[in-house]
Amino acid sequence: MSNAAKDRVRLWLRLLKVVRGLEQELRDTLRREHNTTLPRFDVMSALSRHPEGLKMSQLSGVLRVSNGNVTGIADRLSEEGLVQRIPVPGDRRAMMLRLTPQGAAEFALQAQAHEDWINEKLRGVSPEEARAMAARLQAFAAQTEEKENANAQ
Repeated sequence: MSNAAKDRVRLWLRLLKVVRGLEQELRDTLRREHNTTLPRFDVMSALSRHPEGLKMSQLSGVLRVSNGNVTGIADRLSEEGLVQRIPVPGDRRAMMLRLTPQGAAEFALQAQAHEDWINEKLRGVSPEEARAMAARLQAFAAQTEEKENANAQ
């Protein structure tokens, strides 16, 4: 293996270690401080960005998970009064999900706690470094997606 390849593998392993560690801490913090899970947080986050609501299929697409994964979470959030299901006119099988006022308020608390937690965890990274790293990762993600799309055709 070339030195460049070894350097890239080391980078990959460090990225994995950091992301997995932060994600596990985030899961534990959400459970402990908000009695919720990361998938529930993700669903509420997606719905908060779409106040008009999302069809279940759209929500699955935004989250890049199966409809089945979203359905169970949506059921529980609905039972708790955090989301409402709205029938889609003209499509008896389709449902739209929207945060309720209670859900929006609860998500606002969770989102602020999430932001504060991430800010604290990454306090050693300057805003300039954060923007540069994010831009580099976004460029890498776009490059990878282009290659995947080209291979799929």
